[in-house]
Amino acid sequence: MSLIILTRNGRRMKSNSFTNMLPEDCVSKILSLTSPLDACRSSLVSSTFRSAMESDIVWQKFLPSHGDLQNIISRLVTPLRFSSNKELFLCLCHPVLLDSGKLSFKLQKSCGRKSYVLSARSLSIAWSNNPMYWFWVPSPESRFAEVAVLRTTDWLEIEGKIKTEMLSPNTMYGAYLIIKISNLAYGFDSVAAEVSVEAGDEVSSGGRVYLVLDHHDHDHDQDHKTMLRSTPLIQVDEDRRIPCESENGWMEIELGEFCSGGDHKEVKMSLKEVKGYQLKGGLIVEGIEVRPKQ
Repeated sequence: MSLIILTRNGRRMKSNSFTNMLPEDCVSKILSLTSPLDACRSSLVSSTFRSAMESDIVWQKFLPSHGDLQNIISRLVTPLRFSSNKELFLCLCHPVLLDSGKLSFKLQKSCGRKSYVLSARSLSIAWSNNPMYWFWVPSPESRFAEVAVLRTTDWLEIEGKIKTEMLSPNTMYGAYLIIKISNLAYGFDSVAAEVSVEAGDEVSSGGRVYLVLDHHDHDHDQDHKTMLRSTPLIQVDEDRRIPCESENGWMEIELGEFCSGGDHKEVKMSLKEVKGYQLKGGLIVEGIEVRPKQ
C-alpha cells in the first residue's frame, strides 16, 4: 500500500517517490526523533529508510546520554561485544549485571527507557546479617549470585533506594518487590505488610499486602497450598493485596509508583510488617525491580 502525498504545488505523488528524494542523513535525523519500534517499522517504507534505520545517528538517540552510557558500560560485570549503536542498544535490551553483580540493568526495547533490579544484597533488610534470622543461598532461578531466605523473625523490614538521575526522565515508574514463598512458610497469613514508595517529599502508599496467596485457606494439604501460591494476583479489597506471579516464575508485589521528573531526588521503596509481632519465616527475596509503567 502506498501513501499519497500532496505537494505544495498540488501535485500528487506516492510516498516511495517522495521518500526516495530525501537524503539519507535527513531521514536518519527524522527517525531519531521517533522510537526504536517506529524506526524498525520504517524500514518497510523504502530502501532509503531501511538504510537510514541502521545509522548510528538514529540509535545514538535511543541510547542513554553519552556520559550515562559510558558510566553503565564501565560498571558491567561482563563486557559487551558490539560494532554499532544499534547492536549496543539490542545488547542492553537484555538484562546485564552491574556493580559486581549487585544490580541488573536493561532498556525497554520499544522505547529505550531504563529499568533496574536491585539485588537483595543491595537492599537494607533488617537482621539480614544475622544467620539466626536470615541466610543467603545461590539460586539457579535468580539473575543474581544469591538470594536472601528468611529463617524466622517477628520484625520484617525491607527497603531499597535508587536515585532518579539513574532513570529515564519524566517517566512514571513502578517499584516491585521480587519474592518467592517457600512451601514451609509460616506466619504470613494473619498480618498484612505495609508497602510504600517515597520520592523526595512525595509518598505513594501501596496499601497492605499479604505475603501468601492462601491467607483465607486453613487446609493443611501441602499440595493444595503450593497450587494456590502460583495463582495470579487476586484483589482482596481496595488496599489489601497479595503477590502475583511474573513471567520468570518469581512473584512480585507492587510497592508503589513515582514520577522520575527532571530533578534529582532519592527514591525509597519499602515493605514493613513490624506491628503484629508474629513470628514468620520461609520468605525468599531476590530484589526490587524499578521499571516504567505501561
